[in-house]
Amino acid sequence: MKLDNMFKKTRGSSGEKGYTSWGRTGPAVPEGLLRKCNKCGSAIIAEDVRRDFYICSKCGGYFRVHACRRIEMLADEGTFEEWDKELQGGNPLSYKGYEEKLAGLKEKTGLTEAVVTGKMCINGSKAVVGVCDGRFLMASMGEAVGEKITRAVERATKEGLPVIFFACSGGARMQEGIVSLMQMAKTAAALKRHSDAGLLYISVLTDPTTGGVTASFAMLGDIILAEPKALIGFAGPRVIEQTIRQKLPKGFQRSEFLLEHGFIDGIITRQEMKETLSRILKLHEKSNMRGKSEDKAEGDDISSLCRPKDMSGGIDAWERVQASRRADRPVGSDYIEGLFTDFTECCGDRLFADDRAIVGGIARFHGLPVTVIAQAKGRNTKENIKCNFGMPSPEGYRKALRLMRQAEKFGRPVLCFVDTPGAFCGLEAEERGQGEAIARNLYEMSELRVPILSMIIGEGGSGGALAMAVSDEVWMLENSVYSILSPEGFASILWKDSRKAKEAARVMKLTAEHLQEAGIVEKVFPEPPSYTRETMKPVLLSLEREIKNFLDKYGNMTQNELTEHRYMRFRKM
Repeated sequence: MKLDNMFKKTRGSSGEKGYTSWGRTGPAVPEGLLRKCNKCGSAIIAEDVRRDFYICSKCGGYFRVHACRRIEMLADEGTFEEWDKELQGGNPLSYKGYEEKLAGLKEKTGLTEAVVTGKMCINGSKAVVGVCDGRFLMASMGEAVGEKITRAVERATKEGLPVIFFACSGGARMQEGIVSLMQMAKTAAALKRHSDAGLLYISVLTDPTTGGVTASFAMLGDIILAEPKALIGFAGPRVIEQTIRQKLPKGFQRSEFLLEHGFIDGIITRQEMKETLSRILKLHEKSNMRGKSEDKAEGDDISSLCRPKDMSGGIDAWERVQASRRADRPVGSDYIEGLFTDFTECCGDRLFADDRAIVGGIARFHGLPVTVIAQAKGRNTKENIKCNFGMPSPEGYRKALRLMRQAEKFGRPVLCFVDTPGAFCGLEAEERGQGEAIARNLYEMSELRVPILSMIIGEGGSGGALAMAVSDEVWMLENSVYSILSPEGFASILWKDSRKAKEAARVMKLTAEHLQEAGIVEKVFPEPPSYTRETMKPVLLSLEREIKNFLDKYGNMTQNELTEHRYMRFRKM
C-alpha cells in the first residue's frame, strides 16, 4: 500500500485533522521539515512525530493516523494481507455530486473506501483486522464499508480467527440514506455469528467514534479499548447542545468519561497498543486454554508458620470478625498479584459505571487462562473511599457477571475472591436495581458452564458475598467470616441493640470452622498469627497448590456434570 504524501494538509471534505503546514511567515526551514500541531499550535518536527506514534511531543495530543500507518504500527513485518481492496459502493439515492466526491477522495487518499480490512500477525498471533481511515468522508459507514467489515467478520468466523477493529468515524453516511443505516444491523449480525462461534472480538475506539458506528460494531467487542481523550458517542456534542440547549461538561464523551461510566475496558496509549493486543490475543489462543504446568512460587510450607488445623487457639468468633476487618489484612488485589500472571483488567458493566469495589479481568494460572474477579476494599484511606469500602453497587455485580459470561464463552474457569461487609445499601443503589443485580448473578452462576471457585478472604457479608459465591466449591481463610449479615445488623434486628454485636457473632456461627462443619464451605486455610501482605506468602503457596488441584478436577468434567454438581451442592443445603 502506498504511503506517499502522508502529511499533506487534507481538511474540509476529507475531515482529516492533524498536522498543518508551517506558513510562509514562519522560520526559513526546509520544506516538510516542520509541522504545526493543530491542538497546541507548537512547531514540531515531522520525523519526530512519525517516530513517536503520531503524538505531539509538546502537548501529548494524539493525531489521527491513516489506516496504512496504523497497520504498520501493529503488524509483524510482511504479514499483512489486504482483503477486498477494490470493493466499492454505489449511489443508492442518486445523490447529486456524490460519485464525483468519491472519485476525488480515491484519487487523493489512494483508498477505494473508508476502511481497510485484512489479516495479519501481531507478535506471532493471527488476527483479522479492520481500520477506518478518517480522510475518506470521515470514515462514515456506507454500503461498501459495511460490506467490507461484514465480509472480514464472516471470513474470520470461517477461519476461526479473532477480529480487531479500529473505529474512527462520523457515523452513518448521509449520502446513502437508509442503505447506510442497514449496515449497522448487517455488521452487528455478522459479529453475533462470530461470537456464537466462540471467537474473540476486540474493538479499539479512536478519535472520533460517533453515530451509527458507535451504535453498531464499535461497541460490541468482547474487549473494548480506547485511545486517550478520544471523542466517543452516539450523538455528537454539537447536536446535543443544540437539542437540549445546555453546555456540556468538560470531558463529556471522551474516553475517560466512558471508562468511568462502564462502557470500555481500558484506555491504552499507542506505545502500549501492540503489546496489549498481543497479550489479549495470546490469552485467547485455543492452544493455551488448557494451560501447562509451571512452577510459580517457592517458599515456606504454611504448616510450619500457621495455626494447627483445629484453629481454635482461644480466639472467639468476635475476634475473628475483627481480624477479618483489619486494615492491614491482604485484599483482593494482593491475591491477584501473588497467584496470577499476565493479568489484564476489564472494566465496566456496559450499562452505567465501572464500580471499583469489584476488580476483574483475564490472567494466567500455571499457564492456563482464567477469569479472576475480586471484591476490592483498597489498601489505604484513599483507595478505601474509591472502592466504597468494598461494598459493591449494582454496576459491580453486573460487571462481574459480564466477565463470567465472557469466561463461559471462551471456556475459562472463574476464580472469585470474596471480601465485602455487604452490598451497598444506598438510595442510588436501590434506584439502579441492587436486588435484581444480585439475583441475576445467583441465577446465571448456577448454570455457568465452566468451573467456578470462590474464596472468602475477609468478610463474607450477606447477599453481597453470595453473589460471587454460587460456585463448585467455596473456601475460606482461617480468620474470614461468612454470614447472613454483619453481627451489628443481626443484633440490631433481633435484639434491637447493635451493641450486642460480640454476642451475636457467637450465636451466628459465622467462622470458617463452623461453616466447614456445616458443609457450607469445602476447605479452610490457616493463616500466620499476624496476617499481612508481608506474611501472606505461605498462604499463597497453599492456595496455589489447591487451586491447581481444583482446576485439574473440575476441568475434566463435562458441562452437564459441572452444572449438575453445582445444583446439587446447593440443593442439599
